[in-house]
Amino acid sequence: MSAPAASIPAGSLRAFLALVGAGYRRFSTYRQAALGSAFTNAVFGFLRCSVLLTVAAAGAGGTLVGYNPAQLATYVWVSQGLIGVINFWTQLDLVERIKSGNIAADLLRPMDIMWMQLATELGRSLFGLVLRFTLPITVGAIFFDLYLPGKPHVYLLFVVAMVLSVLVGFLCRYILCLLCFWFLDIRGFWTAWVLCSGLLGGLQFPLPVWPDWLVTTLWVATPFPLLLQGPLDVLVERESGAVIGLQVVWLVILFGVSRLMQGRALRKLVVQGG
Repeated sequence: MSAPAASIPAGSLRAFLALVGAGYRRFSTYRQAALGSAFTNAVFGFLRCSVLLTVAAAGAGGTLVGYNPAQLATYVWVSQGLIGVINFWTQLDLVERIKSGNIAADLLRPMDIMWMQLATELGRSLFGLVLRFTLPITVGAIFFDLYLPGKPHVYLLFVVAMVLSVLVGFLCRYILCLLCFWFLDIRGFWTAWVLCSGLLGGLQFPLPVWPDWLVTTLWVATPFPLLLQGPLDVLVERESGAVIGLQVVWLVILFGVSRLMQGRALRKLVVQGG
């Protein structure tokens, strides 16, 4: 078997974009489920925002670890919207395809497995951007005073950071799903990922709440803060291009790890249950 391609061949770019569109259409058929998820995110947005604003009001200067009330509100509501865009708690179809043995058929397709999975996930993220991202933020803007950056380039930096966050999150999940080639069940790994990606990624509260040594360790040694904390800090103007630089570094590292794991897995493919 030839080594998997590390890049999309020029002739396959049209197919890749077609798969992105197919992924969008596939997940857009579940509008009621998406609306239910967006409603749930909005409910949790009210809870999180109320708690953090209450804690900030009780602190010195009405702030929480340097975030003023408007920044906190923006942090909460945009993070609730990003949940449906990054999809960092959703397993890839790759898991079931490995367990069923259908992965063998995927190896005969003209496009590499990673790019097929990425195209589908980008379609899912685009649909999440349309509905699950906009609805919670709209609700938050109606009931709370949100922080609006005064510099136009901040919005562009946030979009770039958000796209990179989607890619970093995808590669993390892809690496976890590749573990199915070696383990019959990855539920333990996945549970650990769900807990760490939220708690150490800044979903429940901003990471500066943690001790300084732990925050530094998370930023330097893990990709977790780059999923939510990084893009959100860019939007509320607490960070800038440094976040994007770190995202690019981790993107390269995770891409290399995923290609290495996939290459080793495909050298001796064991079909489980097929």
